[in-house]
Amino acid sequence: MLGLVHIRSGTVTLDADYITGRKPYALVARGVGFVPQTRNVFPSLTVRENLEMGCFLQPKLFDDRFEYVTTLFPRLRDRADQRTGSLSGGERQMVAMGRALMLDPKVLLLDEPSAGLSPSLQDQVFLQCRQINETGVAILMVEQNARRCLQVCDRAYVLDQGRNAYTGSGRDLLADPKIIELYLGTLAKVD
Repeated sequence: MLGLVHIRSGTVTLDADYITGRKPYALVARGVGFVPQTRNVFPSLTVRENLEMGCFLQPKLFDDRFEYVTTLFPRLRDRADQRTGSLSGGERQMVAMGRALMLDPKVLLLDEPSAGLSPSLQDQVFLQCRQINETGVAILMVEQNARRCLQVCDRAYVLDQGRNAYTGSGRDLLADPKIIELYLGTLAKVD
């Protein structure tokens, strides 16, 4: 779960609109979707009800967005009437991402989307991120699995002690000997 962040300097804009310090509901209304790392679903609600929560600002969008989300995550259509708390970790992650996509966001913020998932489900999450991005949704991801994240991202920022240490394309950073040595380990050279 993200902690309280104290802004020291700078601004955040979205479509030339200053959004720094805005309330979460105002960010959602501006097109920002957020998927927290933990406690990211309503476990007592069904999959369908969780997705409805993501469409609360514009309930008329539900049918079209439900179709889009369940095409991206077909398992959610099969589990639509199942309580979310009974799903696997990977399925709950799909619900959380699907709920954030229900309002057709411009930007999707992902906090450790692969945390706690099996390697095959991690691969699936990263591929789905790529698919989502290809539809025009910008994705800002914080991820510990740096190697896998760098394989799918366009632009990457490597933070060290909370400061931006390296910036570049995912492919460039993945091939940078210094990044490999400091952050990815010598086994990354095997590929």
